Amino acid sequence: MGRLLLWIVVAIVVVLVAGAVYLMTADVPAPVHHVEQVIPNDRLGH
Repeated sequence: MGRLLLWIVVAIVVVLVAGAVYLMTADVPAPVHHVEQVIPNDRLGH
């Protein structure tokens, strides 16, 4: 049981490290979309 738990912990650590390395090295573009929203004049502070 102890060795199985050790292998599970090692597998989780390897997956986390691999994910972190991928996020640091991948060129993932930021999502871009235009938002147009009309704000009524009474909501603006005067």
